[in-house]
Amino acid sequence: MDIGFEDGGAITRAAVVVLAWPGLAVLEEVVHREPTRFPYVPGLLAFRELPAALAAFSRLSRRPDLVMVDGQGIAHPRRLGIAAHLGLWLDLPTLGIAKKRLCGRHGEVPDTRGDWTPLLDGDEVIGAVLRSRVGVKPVYVSPGHRLSLASAVEWTVACLGRTKLPEPTRLADRLASRRGRKSGSGQT
Repeated sequence: MDIGFEDGGAITRAAVVVLAWPGLAVLEEVVHREPTRFPYVPGLLAFRELPAALAAFSRLSRRPDLVMVDGQGIAHPRRLGIAAHLGLWLDLPTLGIAKKRLCGRHGEVPDTRGDWTPLLDGDEVIGAVLRSRVGVKPVYVSPGHRLSLASAVEWTVACLGRTKLPEPTRLADRLASRRGRKSGSGQT
């Protein structure tokens, strides 16, 4: 699941891609567009993005077993990023995969694909800094809801393809940012 914006942020574009496991074949894609109702406030993105995401999920013909979200899970100052929010609303296991660190600190990330180092806030482990591809910046993985950190990392690594992002979020990112299939209004 990923969110994009159109018309300078006036329209929120939520994309959900359901993949088969194993194999990662695309089973279903939904794009939902609606007017943006909440301003951009760092750390409160769920208030801006969640309404469109929930609407997109409501259009699915099948209920996913696990949701990968382009964003933070508990690696968030309030331990409640969009992946955690979405998991609570949907009552599904969720994990967040972010391209940037929102909070916490970490040591050196090993350069081997699939290796990771803990993301810490004080003494609390809030996520993993994962090397998803050699020679590129790592991704930040954190559990959202009903999932351990070890499982979140395991699923992320299992869904990696040839790019930095795991396939579910890579495909959703393409749709949310309009680099994938186009849609008019509503569903694709």
